[in-house]
Amino acid sequence: MRLRIATYNVHKCRGLDRRTDPERIATVIRELDADVIAMQEILDVRDGHPGHDQARRIATNLQEYEWRFGENRSLHGGAYGNMTLSRLPITASENYDITWRHRERRGCLRTDVSLTDRSVLHLFNLHLGTSFVERRHQARKLLTEAVLRRAEFTGPRIVLGDFNEWTRGLASRLMGTEFEAIEPRTHLRYARTYPGVMPLLHLDHFYFDRTLSLESYCIHRSRTALIASDHLPLVSEFSLAERTKQ
Repeated sequence: MRLRIATYNVHKCRGLDRRTDPERIATVIRELDADVIAMQEILDVRDGHPGHDQARRIATNLQEYEWRFGENRSLHGGAYGNMTLSRLPITASENYDITWRHRERRGCLRTDVSLTDRSVLHLFNLHLGTSFVERRHQARKLLTEAVLRRAEFTGPRIVLGDFNEWTRGLASRLMGTEFEAIEPRTHLRYARTYPGVMPLLHLDHFYFDRTLSLESYCIHRSRTALIASDHLPLVSEFSLAERTKQ
């Protein structure tokens, strides 16, 4: 079985043209043709400015996907956080608080996706902090029995999102002890994804269990994606190793 997985920081659906447009983000997501998409920096405000009603408007435009939202904090009178879309059935989800001290509230949204071989994919959609020390503590919290190492997880795990880390810092090194990492420089000529039109940094990352095999990896650079957000989407295709099909 093959899985096409994407991560996309949508920047509150505000493009480089300063226009807030959830439908434009939905257009980019449709271009990705991914089975599961992890999105960061998205609003879910039901009663307020229409431009802030982002999660629901995107889901309405992509009705072939189920979705889960992980609220990290309140903004503009509603929820702000991470959102995961899946064309495969979602069996469970949970949002973990990974906030460190007085810093901005951060979260990691776990979504359990049912695969056709009756196994479950555990996908962790996160957005780490901007401080080096903050990310160090968040990575350590993630790699505990309360989050990534929970005993009841039986299927493969993928951890992805905006790590706010453009060098190989401690968060990257800690995640690399538990997971395989996609190293863009080994797959791409240009590995940077932020900001979109003239990328200077590589902030968005994939980590995955060794029971998965990476088949392909790309940065999505359509004309719409180049303007829709300050990040570009990343897309990876995985196959499940035989030992996971039990």
